[in-house]
Amino acid sequence: MLPGWVFDDADRAFMALALAEAEAAAVRSEVPVGAVVVRDGELVARAGNRRVELGDPTAHAELLVVAAAGRRLGDWRLAGCTLYVTLEPCPMCTAACRQARLGLVVWGAADPQLGACGSVLDLAGDPRLGPPLAQRGGLEAEACAALVRGFFAKRR
Repeated sequence: MLPGWVFDDADRAFMALALAEAEAAAVRSEVPVGAVVVRDGELVARAGNRRVELGDPTAHAELLVVAAAGRRLGDWRLAGCTLYVTLEPCPMCTAACRQARLGLVVWGAADPQLGACGSVLDLAGDPRLGPPLAQRGGLEAEACAALVRGFFAKRR
């Protein structure tokens, strides 16, 4: 994870939108993960986890927002787009980000169980999978982690 000074005000503003999506997911009894896709400083799509609501194990915030961005932009290739997500992507989501050709993934809290951008695995940088996925972690890490911790503390 990187120190806070690596990120600028625009990064923080877009992560705030992702955090709002995560909070909305928690209200729906979903694990609070939120994501937004941005291109050229403009919001393209936003989503939060919907696995419970949709009965779909693949309805992670990252997959939903990448699909929505592709539909809105009319192209599955999201080169030049940045994904902001509150939790380090899992292997499934990291692979999807690579497949979508995202320009950059910026994530909040590390995921010590399933993180695939360096915490547990490094699927983002594995050269066997093609060009690496540019990614930076740690933006608003404490706020993002607190949402997840609070969600699971209430469930126990």
